[in-house]
Amino acid sequence: MRMVDLINKKRLGEELSAEEIRFIIKGFTDGSIQDYQMAAWMMAVVFQGMTYREIAELTSAMVATGDTVDLSALDGIKVDKHSTGGVGDTTTLVVAPLVAACGGTVAKMSGRGLGHTGGTLDKLESIDGVCIEKSVDEMIEIVKKTGLAVIGQSSNLVPADKMMYALRDVTATVKSIPLIASSIMSKKIAAGANAIVLDVKTGNGAFMETVEEAEELSNTMVGIGKHLGRRTVAIITDMNQPLGRAVGNGLEVKEAVEVLRGEIAKDDPLYQVCMLLGGKMLQLSGIAKDDAEAVAMLERAIENGSGLERLKAMVTELGGNASMLDNPESLCKTELTLDLAAPEGGYIYALDAMKIGIASSMLGAGRTKKGDKIDYAVGLVLNKRRGDRVEKGEPLFKLYINDKTNLDAVKKMLLDAVKIGSEQPAPMPMVYKVIE
Repeated sequence: MRMVDLINKKRLGEELSAEEIRFIIKGFTDGSIQDYQMAAWMMAVVFQGMTYREIAELTSAMVATGDTVDLSALDGIKVDKHSTGGVGDTTTLVVAPLVAACGGTVAKMSGRGLGHTGGTLDKLESIDGVCIEKSVDEMIEIVKKTGLAVIGQSSNLVPADKMMYALRDVTATVKSIPLIASSIMSKKIAAGANAIVLDVKTGNGAFMETVEEAEELSNTMVGIGKHLGRRTVAIITDMNQPLGRAVGNGLEVKEAVEVLRGEIAKDDPLYQVCMLLGGKMLQLSGIAKDDAEAVAMLERAIENGSGLERLKAMVTELGGNASMLDNPESLCKTELTLDLAAPEGGYIYALDAMKIGIASSMLGAGRTKKGDKIDYAVGLVLNKRRGDRVEKGEPLFKLYINDKTNLDAVKKMLLDAVKIGSEQPAPMPMVYKVIE
């Protein structure tokens, strides 16, 4: 078998066998297939695509290049949740403890933020003492005690994905549904969950900018899950404005605590998406029979405080100071806070999530490249959402600042992100589609 022949086969749009796909992935990770050959093959995939069977085989081959997590020591159905990346998306810190409080088992490996999107690990590390670098055995013990654990990914989890992504990033092969889907699902499969709920974002703050792209990715990932024996649901949600009002690590933890305390309105987008994601997790776990029963259980876990107690218990097991969650304002103490006022009155008809995410990153809350240090306390809070009325001079954003170096650029970015008109815009859907 020769790589040049497999490149040509895919260039012609032909379907590859499982053996051929395994040959490609194994050869690339062991060095017998060169970077330039892999880049050529991935570009052929970009143009010709892959069948669901091929993508499932690609995912399986990628999983086989590294460690896999065995969660059999844990009782029940192990359920995971993944977001394709968004702004103000703090759902994991709400949903995981609520599902655990309802009897679910959540053992999750998460990632860090990069670019305009936030990362769950960075949010957790805004709590003093938290250490997310835990072994699988330690994660399992934490889940046994608390019902949930969120830790960093093993360094040897799907090494093929790390190598492929590094190459895709510099060869213009990032935007390919088969390559994106296999990248996401290989890590979820390797992490050991029996069931997976996928939150696929679409809009100006998401990697999938159109609903059609998001639906294609969702169908592909659900197809992979089915082929590889995992219960999988994908929910396509809106990211044309930040999901929560808070954008920044400590600020988002504070908002998650507010949801768990029942201090966020039930018609709030963050609350609604949390209920939908958590509801599907409970149903895949066999704990609730439908959406109504699942939401009722989640709401009880908010009302009786058991969801917040689960989050505090996990933080304690990760070595963190859980008392900070009793006073979450301590997570976002900065040298300066500043209100950014509306330049005119009217109705807000656009809040560009990507620009808002970039602005928060410029304040120090995010990274432009891996390894950058972040300031956990800084960021911003939205005082208005799309469709709200605003008066000239009324605060649009509250900024939390420790370093004023980029402040003028941040203000300009935020004002560019907001569009104000004379008429109230028609509402946009929060959820576009559920694919099961």
